[in-house]
Amino acid sequence: MTLRQQMRRRRLPYDAEAARKHLRRVDPVMRDIVKQCGPFEIEARGTPYQSLLRAILYQQLAGPAAAAIERRLLALYGGGVPEPHEMLSTTPEAMRAAGVSRQKASYLHSLAEHAQNGAIEYRALARLDDEAVIERVTEVRGIGRWTAEMLLMFCLGRPDVLPVDDLGVRKSMMLAYGLKDMPDAKTMLRIGEVWRPYRSAGSWYLWRTTDTVTI
Repeated sequence: MTLRQQMRRRRLPYDAEAARKHLRRVDPVMRDIVKQCGPFEIEARGTPYQSLLRAILYQQLAGPAAAAIERRLLALYGGGVPEPHEMLSTTPEAMRAAGVSRQKASYLHSLAEHAQNGAIEYRALARLDDEAVIERVTEVRGIGRWTAEMLLMFCLGRPDVLPVDDLGVRKSMMLAYGLKDMPDAKTMLRIGEVWRPYRSAGSWYLWRTTDTVTI
C-alpha cells in the first residue's frame, strides 16, 4: 500500500459548490472553464506529517521512480507510514539502501523532528492563518513555499490559496486569459483577486484545463 492510499480523506471545511458558483458569477473566463470541467472536486487528505513526507520523497523525481523508492522506504516499517520516532531512529544508510538520497534523508529527519515536537501537528496548524502555516512548515529542511501551499490546499483544505510559483497554474492562466507571456506573480494576483475567498478553487480549475493537478 502506498503512502497516499494510507492517507485518510476528510471533508473540506468549506462549501465546494459555493466556491464553484462564486467563480462562475465573478469571472466570465472562469465561467467557461467551470462549464468545461464540471464540479469542483478537490479533496483534503492525510495529516501534515504524511503529506510532507510524501512531498519530500517525490521532489525532483518522476512518478514511477518516486513510487518505487516510497515502497522500499515504507517496507522498512512493515509497509506502514513510520511514526516520527521511527523515522528518527532510521539511519541515513538504511534510507540510502531504500533509494533515498542522503540529502532527502536529512529532510526526512528534519520533518520527523518537527512532527515529534508537535510543530506541524494538524490541530496546531489549524489555529494559524495561511501565511503563518507557510512560515511554520518551511522551517522543515527541504520544504519551500510551493510545497507549503500544496499542504494548505490538499491537506488542510484552505479555500483561498493561489500558488503563483506553480508552473501549471501560470501556463493555464496564460492560455485561458489570452496573455502573451507567462504571467508574473503580480499579474496572477490581479487576475485572481475576484476569485476571493475561493482562489484555491480557481487554481484547481486552471490545473484541470490541462489536467495537471499536482497532488
